[in-house]
Amino acid sequence: MKKEQVVNCQFSVWYPIFKKHTIKSLILPLPQNVIDYLLDDGTLVVSGSDHNTQQTQTNNNDSDAEEDIQVSEVAPEFPEFTSKVLEAINSLGGRIFPKLNWSAPRDANWIALNSSLQCDSLSDIFLLFKSSDFITHDLTQPLPSFIFLFSSQILYTPPHLMDFFTPVIICPQLVLRKWSELIPGGEFRCFVKENKLIAICQRDYTQYYQHVFKQEEQTCQAIQEFFSQHIQYNFLDEDFVFDIYRDSQGRVWLIDLNPFGEVTDSLLFSWEELTSGEVANQQEGPAFRHTTSEVTVQPSPCLSYRIPRDFLELSTGEDAYKLIDFLKLKKKTEEKKV
Repeated sequence: MKKEQVVNCQFSVWYPIFKKHTIKSLILPLPQNVIDYLLDDGTLVVSGSDHNTQQTQTNNNDSDAEEDIQVSEVAPEFPEFTSKVLEAINSLGGRIFPKLNWSAPRDANWIALNSSLQCDSLSDIFLLFKSSDFITHDLTQPLPSFIFLFSSQILYTPPHLMDFFTPVIICPQLVLRKWSELIPGGEFRCFVKENKLIAICQRDYTQYYQHVFKQEEQTCQAIQEFFSQHIQYNFLDEDFVFDIYRDSQGRVWLIDLNPFGEVTDSLLFSWEELTSGEVANQQEGPAFRHTTSEVTVQPSPCLSYRIPRDFLELSTGEDAYKLIDFLKLKKKTEEKKV
């Protein structure tokens, strides 16, 4: 996969090409001070609201005397940017779905009051963005395998690649998409290799949708027609992945485009079979995969973002040192019992 493929999948690159076939959206450049605020690792204080914390200290000389210290943190304000965002939100009907150049804060919907990515203010957007690992990745390592420039600063430069790649300038952008109630069972991911649609997969593969099972043939045909009429040979690359939504009327809408490679979730396929030609050679049309029964239902991958990362790394063994410390602690506990 080339760096150009990732760059071409930025929303601002593909949206003008397929504007007629996707959800109405507006794009705003992210000022550097907003980026700094989003990347600030301090206490989560949403712009436009006050966050007060109380800290109690006990006087050692007098156990009955306690002193309450009020610590007030006020989020920075961005008047000009706020005005532009609110104007854009109003022009899109008052409710929007936010994202950056590539990613949406899908891993942070748990923190919203309605557990939804629907936003109607800048503070809603900030709350989701500051709670999302996906957004942080977009802001810090959108091209992890290449040299790139971000906001006039080199953030990541692998030494062994220094002589092989020229810098890529990434301009961070806030994308506001008109809010639409999309049923997860209507979303599908499509894989294109050499401008040929080789595979289609149920986007929400963790759930079983009876209508997907019953309408497999109609869905596959509708997606193929949409691809041949509106997508094929119109994108900048010949290898790519695109997400679509098929509504209750049978109309197909383009939702997103992604690079054809391991940076994109292959869902019920493997990248080995997609890149080797194994899938493309099995049948004439695209391979179609979906969850076939309730027995195979799985928890959402985004659920792991709702627990502390230390717990996740410990349970999966991702951090070997934490696992070793845990085993030592368990051994000591058992020895004490004996």
